[in-house]
Amino acid sequence: MKLVYVASSYATVWMIYNKFKATYDGNHDTFRVEFLIVPTAILAFLVNHDFTPLEILWTFSIYLESVAILPQLFMVSKTGEAETITSHYLFALGIYRTLYLFNWIWRYQFEGFFDLIAIVAGIVQTILYCDFFYLYITKVLKGKKLSLPA
Repeated sequence: MKLVYVASSYATVWMIYNKFKATYDGNHDTFRVEFLIVPTAILAFLVNHDFTPLEILWTFSIYLESVAILPQLFMVSKTGEAETITSHYLFALGIYRTLYLFNWIWRYQFEGFFDLIAIVAGIVQTILYCDFFYLYITKVLKGKKLSLPA
């Protein structure tokens, strides 16, 4: 299964940099990802379950995933609107994270499992989506193009 995951990841990266290279909008893609990577790496180094390389890397991935949507939201806010397919994609990512919250509640209730790092990161990510959810529900689901207020 991991082989499929790694292969699909490489295929995705290849498609981004080769097949869909012409769709890249460098004029609006000005978000500096180091403002996400550096703080989440420092946080993972300082706050983790066990100070081992794999645990720090896992924690870093959890923290980074919680804020990884910010460049896309930044671009949508900078351009003032999003294509319908982009809106659906962002909404699906937000629902995915929201379902994770329900999973954690279920696991805590029935298995007694509680991972504070994953839960806090998931809550942060869900909060980042809340404004987008509102716009998505009030605009896109009514057939209008998602445009952000100025």
